[in-house]
Amino acid sequence: MKLSKVTFALFWILFFLNSSFAQKKPNIVLIMADDLGGRDLPVYGNRFNEAPNISKLASQGMVFSNAYAAPVCSPTRASIQSGQYPARVGIFDFIPGHWRPYEEVTVPHHEVQHLPNQIITIGEAMQSAGYKTGYFGKWHLGNNPEHLPQNRGYDQAHTYVGGGFYKPKFTPEYQSNEKKRLSEVLTDMGINFLEENQEEPFFLFISHYDVHVQLDADKELISKYLNKENDPNYSNNAVYAAMIEHVDLSVGKIMETLEKLGLAEETLFIFYSDNGGVNNRFDHIPLLAGGSLEVYPEGHPLRYIATTNIPLRAGKGTVYEGGVRVPLIVRWPGKVRSGIKTEALVSSVDFFPTFVELAQGTMPEKQVFDGISMLPVLTENKIDSERELFTHYPVYHHTVPMSALRKGNWKIIENLVSGEFSLYNLEFDLSEMTDLKFSYPAKLEEMKTVLKKWQQNTKAQMPKPNPDFDPVNRYQWGKNPYAN
Repeated sequence: MKLSKVTFALFWILFFLNSSFAQKKPNIVLIMADDLGGRDLPVYGNRFNEAPNISKLASQGMVFSNAYAAPVCSPTRASIQSGQYPARVGIFDFIPGHWRPYEEVTVPHHEVQHLPNQIITIGEAMQSAGYKTGYFGKWHLGNNPEHLPQNRGYDQAHTYVGGGFYKPKFTPEYQSNEKKRLSEVLTDMGINFLEENQEEPFFLFISHYDVHVQLDADKELISKYLNKENDPNYSNNAVYAAMIEHVDLSVGKIMETLEKLGLAEETLFIFYSDNGGVNNRFDHIPLLAGGSLEVYPEGHPLRYIATTNIPLRAGKGTVYEGGVRVPLIVRWPGKVRSGIKTEALVSSVDFFPTFVELAQGTMPEKQVFDGISMLPVLTENKIDSERELFTHYPVYHHTVPMSALRKGNWKIIENLVSGEFSLYNLEFDLSEMTDLKFSYPAKLEEMKTVLKKWQQNTKAQMPKPNPDFDPVNRYQWGKNPYAN
């Protein structure tokens, strides 16, 4: 039987629509470490810590030199779930938040101690696009059942709720046949999710608690690093290094599972951290639990200093580069060139639009989005050299409340207590040591205008003068009166 010309043409149209033009939706795996600094991995130049699986991932994908997060955990997590800057979401500090009752200013508080109910999460958007969604690990966006990931867009979820690295507890409860470390249990959860959902597109989010304090790791790994030659320019914390290796083992097992299931070529794989590394304690506790100055006059050999972010300034809990510049590695075989580095400016707010575009989904119409899709960067390394990225951290933590803008190579920081501004050029001054505000007054005014406009647009909350200011007791920490 001969086909008519019209029938023949329709046949080929349908063929192409179902093949080359209708590409299969990629799977997405996002593994996030907690408090891993921007210079803690070998792929970023670290010469003490070891992470062979993450290094392998980097060799197969793209390494970002200018990836940003919020200064602490909850704001970054809120920005990923919402696609909005923490200032817009209203979750700008960790939940429940820091509080110094006698300081010079009273800092703002979260209106709710959970991800606001009106937010449509990235999990819900991916569900709407036909994806199976899984979330395992630290959440830190609300503890009540209705605020947990299983009720915010994730088909399968187990949230870590305490117990430490060796006696972890979850909600819903999770029974492991073996006594395993937290990082291992989260990896098992991820592997189970992959095996159960391999026949359809999936979005897997593994949120590790490593390498957060209290520092703890397997004795054998700690001994390995205690016996390793130190890097004179690094903190060389053996427990911290062992924790990084625990995360690396998790990354390796997930990579191995994807290969075993034949899914590696169809999966966008991301490794990320929620904020910069801890280079000191905000409350100035110098020792690990169990140590004392009497027993260790020169300080505990496994001291609290987890890492050194040098050449980046400061660390977690600040708007300086050491607090907000984080590792980001992306692998997508056939789409992202292997072994490539990019200087593109990207942020945690970019994951939402990127994933929805990959999923061929629809962005929620009534939700404002601050991020942009990373696909042009990933597939073509297209860079917006003048992109603007904002950080708003209006609370006391490792330093005073601050707000910041990076635009291209320029960065401005506003001290929200004194009202003073600092201006840096990161191309020549990565350590933010030379204030250029008097040398470049026009650039200062330009950056101030952009930052102030953004603060108004997002309704960023600001500190207010404290009528109970007490210069003697100003550094005392108290319980946040607005916590649940």
